[in-house]
Amino acid sequence: MSNRVNQEKHRVGQTYFVLPAYNEEGSLPNLLNRIASLQQKTSDAIKVLVVDDGSTDNTASIVKEGITGLDVRLISHNKNMGLGQAVQTGIKEALNVASDNDIIIIMDADDSHDVNLLDSMKSKIRAGADIVIASRFVEGGDDSSAPLFRRFLSRGAIFVFRTFLPLEGINDFTSGYRAYRLCLLRIASSHWGERLIEEQGFACMVELLLKLRHWSPAIEEVPMNLRYDRKQSASKMKLGRTLSQYLKLFFRNLLAPPPRESVCLADLESSE
Repeated sequence: MSNRVNQEKHRVGQTYFVLPAYNEEGSLPNLLNRIASLQQKTSDAIKVLVVDDGSTDNTASIVKEGITGLDVRLISHNKNMGLGQAVQTGIKEALNVASDNDIIIIMDADDSHDVNLLDSMKSKIRAGADIVIASRFVEGGDDSSAPLFRRFLSRGAIFVFRTFLPLEGINDFTSGYRAYRLCLLRIASSHWGERLIEEQGFACMVELLLKLRHWSPAIEEVPMNLRYDRKQSASKMKLGRTLSQYLKLFFRNLLAPPPRESVCLADLESSE
């Protein structure tokens, strides 16, 4: 999958940041200002879609007030529906407004991810990658600022997923910071529809990889230094619940039949 080398240079259009947010009034302003600084340094268009997942704080108000020099839009859930549904909502909105050459970047809204990885992610996609993962577990990556239980869970997930799941060449399965070529998400969404993401919690990121794999995407990783020390909100991850979600996802993957029409994304493009 990720070993497929594509030398063709892909034209890259606009960048859409999808930020699932639940009670992130403390972290979101800093993150949006960091993205606005990126926009000032480039002529490429950057747009931000913040999915407010039923927050009870001022998350929605912060987005409505806007950030100078940044195109940011608010999409709201009336109640908290979980990370998976927030990601699903963000992807659906991006598919409605973006073109196939655009890049969709999904990242946490808690300011723990480095927005300056954008250039390296875009470079990977220009070189042929369909998915680029910001990885804590490649050379140059680091997650030492994260709580011990989260570091334990991430490393345990690596062992389990490498052993039992059909995903090769990936070091960071659970990273919430990824770039996708929009055309890949559009193809997968046309098949899965509302079932593109069924997990409500953190397991949704692995689920998305498992479903996208049917189109043989080229997957690359770039090193990420996780900045958990910048996080202002309380952790939403519950260890027991997340483990049970991973277990349920594992068995669902074993039982679910692959899409009949799934083919290599590269073959689809070469036939156009």
